[in-house]
Amino acid sequence: MRILTVFAHPTRSSYSGAMLDAFLTGLDDAGHEWELADLYREGFDPLFKPADYAQFTTGPADMPADVLAEQERIGRAQAIAFVFPVWWWSFPAMLKGWIDRVWCNGWAYDFTIDRSLGRLDLAKAALLCPGGSSADVYRRYGYHDAMRRCIDVGVLGYCGIDTVDMHVFPGVDDEAEARVEYLNIAAQVGRDFAKRHPIVDISSLSQIDRADGRS
Repeated sequence: MRILTVFAHPTRSSYSGAMLDAFLTGLDDAGHEWELADLYREGFDPLFKPADYAQFTTGPADMPADVLAEQERIGRAQAIAFVFPVWWWSFPAMLKGWIDRVWCNGWAYDFTIDRSLGRLDLAKAALLCPGGSSADVYRRYGYHDAMRRCIDVGVLGYCGIDTVDMHVFPGVDDEAEARVEYLNIAAQVGRDFAKRHPIVDISSLSQIDRADGRS
């Protein structure tokens, strides 16, 4: 498969960067082709400006040049992956701005009052999301389920991507053994990317369960 991998972390040498490298190695092992969109190092501007309203007025063809270039990259891909740290239980602002600007009306989706239609022709999306908080915090407040509703359904599903594998990796700030294990899992996610369904024992929920001994 041809996979666009979108990376959003200001420091390439971070743990998120290590997870990106592990995932890309897994893709290589499985013979996939990939393109990397490293948003910080490429200098993508995440600010939604007046020109971005073209999507609602004159149409997506009149969007700014940097948006059109990103859409072309997505158009070359058969699937998409995201590697980003969990900040405030969601995307970093850089990645949220990329989605706000690039996944525009008339291109990623068609909005009507009666019914909206997703337009992205991508086989699947995978998300690898290291988080500092413990598994217990995710479970206690329902953050993991909230992220799945907002991101898997509200963003990716809304734009037509029906198969979404979200992998949340809790406790990366405090659990040294887990950090090593998570990188192995990220590589396996890359190797298994073409599988239609995620492997249960490396799903995000199972990682949260395993972190406190429930499985």
